[in-house]
Parts: sequence; structure tokens; C-alpha cells
Amino acid sequence: MGKKLLLAGGGHAHMTILAHMRDLVREGHAVTVVQPSDYHYYSGMGPGMLGTTYAPAEIRFATRSVVEGMGGTFVRDKVASINAEERQVTLASGQIMDYDVLSCNAGSFIPFDTIHGDTSNVFTVKPIERLQEAQRAVISLCATRTRPHVAVVGGGPAALEIAGNVRRLAKLKGRHQPRITLFAGRELLGRFPEKIGKLARESLARQNIEINEDGYVDEISNGVIVQGHKHHYPDLIFVATGVKPSRIFADSGLPTGITGGLLVNQRLQSVKYPDIFGGGDCIDFEPRALDKVGVYAVRENPVLLRNVRAALNGTRMQRFDPGGKYLLLFNMGDDTAIFSKGGFIFCNWLGFLLKDFIDRRFMRHFQALER
Repeated sequence: MGKKLLLAGGGHAHMTILAHMRDLVREGHAVTVVQPSDYHYYSGMGPGMLGTTYAPAEIRFATRSVVEGMGGTFVRDKVASINAEERQVTLASGQIMDYDVLSCNAGSFIPFDTIHGDTSNVFTVKPIERLQEAQRAVISLCATRTRPHVAVVGGGPAALEIAGNVRRLAKLKGRHQPRITLFAGRELLGRFPEKIGKLARESLARQNIEINEDGYVDEISNGVIVQGHKHHYPDLIFVATGVKPSRIFADSGLPTGITGGLLVNQRLQSVKYPDIFGGGDCIDFEPRALDKVGVYAVRENPVLLRNVRAALNGTRMQRFDPGGKYLLLFNMGDDTAIFSKGGFIFCNWLGFLLKDFIDRRFMRHFQALER
């Protein structure tokens, strides 16, 4: 007899399950996908969309269309809590859904704890869809102000890419060029090799993007950046600080790891509830901490498919091997990218061409399911 498979989110780590959904349905299982949008946007191309390198349609996957076309059920909603003992989830709408197997790709979010008051000029880099609204805001600002000030808060790759692509957007679409400041905390790209930081600084300098390393931003209040005793008054603020896993696991009383993500074993399975799986930014991998980068979600894809299917059919599961060093590519917004793999590091047009090729190939592979 078939079972009920519930997928919380249709993101990167669930792409291979979605691609094989028809097989699961043919095996007699009822597959339901819960996601707050009909589309899933690929975060790796988000800054490029902001800078107009990509149109929104080029960086999104039509989750609803694919799920329904393969015989599954799509629910436009969001999982709000999980009752693991009863094998039920409660959605934001209040609807309760049963499952036999639950797989979570609930993603991550930018914490709002330090953002208060009027946020009409504040844009977080997640959800990616909001960057479309941010793009319109930048264009409007650069059309009406002679020297607007755009601030990007964050010292990691996301902030770096957003700053460069705001500059690109302003050059292509703006009447006036903005002053752009990157509030990078104590050190830009501090957890990365020194050479990557050096190349990033050189690129930002070429683009006249200021780097503020006077300390961490304590608060954003009514559009004002508070940094210790200093106050900054930009016209537009992008928040690209570190992401945190979805809160649903901690709030639901499930075992969580160091970042608050669902704690999973080597089979990407909850350490306490064997019928719950997870992948991507929303998990903490028990054997060792994994960086919150898309490459792990991609590597988890086939293992999640294998193990979710095994849980449904009673077959053998597979262990997930995170693999070794991974490729880093940062889109600097000026048709160059920083490339890093092992000790091989450079920044030029070739790095951007490689990133563009890899990203477009990834999207073409899964967008092919829409036809």
C-alpha cells in the first residue's frame, strides 16, 4: 500500500526528488509539496538578477507546474510546525496534514532581530523574490536623487555580490550614480583566505564601493544604521548578514544542531525521528558542521531521493558523503568573478564566464522538467 510523502519546500536539495516524482507516484505513493510560492528562485543567481544579468524567469523553477504535471499535489502555504509524534504538520493557514515520510528543505532566513521601525527602505537578500522589488527601488532612487547613498550590511559573499550588482544596476539603469558603502563588520570576508579578501578589495575599489570596517552594525532603526556610537543615514539599505535555518524545528521540539537547524545523521535523517529527512540550509549535519552554501544542497540531492524512497519502500539507505573542497565563485557585478578552489584563486572575466555557465546549466537541467 502506498504512503504519504510530504516535502516541506521545493528548493535545491529537493530538486532530484521532484525530477523523479512521477516514479514515486507510479509506485503508489501520494506526494505533496508545500511551498509559499509557485516558484523556487535559485539564490546563486539572485545578485545577478538584481544587476539585470538575468531576468527573473531565468533563475526560477516552476515548482507548482512540475509537481502537478507529475501527479503530485502542490499546496501554496508554509509549514509552521511539526508534530513528529503524530506525524503531522500544521501549515501557516492552520491546515493540518498527515505524513508517513517528511522531507524538509525549508531554507534559511536573514534574522530581523536588529531591524526596527519603518523598513520601507530596507531589503533583505532573502527571499530572493524581494530583489525584484529592490531593483525597482534602486532604479527609482537613482532617477530622483543626484547622489543617493546605498548601504549593504554584511561582510560575506552575499554582501559582496549585492554591492557589486547594485553598482552594475545603477550604471545600466540609473540617471545618477550612487555612493555605495559596504558595512563589513570588523573585516571583509574574514573567514576566507587572505588572497580572496585582497581580490575583493581591489574589485570594490575599482568600482568605487566604500568598505566600512569600523565595527558590526548593532541596529537598523527606521532606516538608520546604528554602529556603536555612530549613525549613518543611507537612502536604501540591503541586509546581507549571515543566514539562520528555519525556526520550525526548534519551535516544534525536534533535535537541532549548533545553528538551530534540524539535526540529521549521515543518512540525512533526523537523529530522533527516522521518518523525517532534511537537506540544504535548514539542517545541521551531525558528523561535522557544513557551511551554508548551495553546493551541499546539490550534493545531498541524490542521497535524499534514495533515502526518502527507501523509507517509503522499506529498502536500504545510503550514507551522505559531503565530499572535499568545493568551488567558490563570487559574481562581482562587473562581468568578473572571484574563483577559488583549493589554493587556486583569481578574479577576472573567465571566472564570471565559468560561474555563468555553471549556473545556467544547473537551471536548464531542472527547468527542462517544466516542458
